[in-house]
Amino acid sequence: MKGHVVWVVDGDTLHVRVGRRLEKVRYIGVNAPEIPHPEARGWREGGARALEINRRLVGGQSARLELDLGRRDMYGRLLAYVWVRRARRRVMVNAEMVHRGYAQVMTSPPNVKYQELFLKLQRQAREAGRGLWGRG
Repeated sequence: MKGHVVWVVDGDTLHVRVGRRLEKVRYIGVNAPEIPHPEARGWREGGARALEINRRLVGGQSARLELDLGRRDMYGRLLAYVWVRRARRRVMVNAEMVHRGYAQVMTSPPNVKYQELFLKLQRQAREAGRGLWGRG
């Protein structure tokens, strides 16, 4: 399924125009920190940075949405692996957010297609101290 990113909500959620529909899309398999608010602490402190990184990766771009077995979450959001073209290659944004250290793995069966990849990338990001893993 192809679409165009019209708004980046936070580090793991987008609004994508798919044909005539506007879909709220949640990245499968990862969880980014929430946007800062008065009660934020821990990983949530990185919400603004995760949003910024996600915007740089997908903002205003065409995207391919790869679906898995579970199509929607309990909030009605479309669940997808989101692919964009960067420097003449396709990049899965879900994986890139984990690789950069701005999202953690969040496995939600039955959507486990890339679970091993995400775990490997998270381990590497943590060991390298990338992104939010570098915070003391």
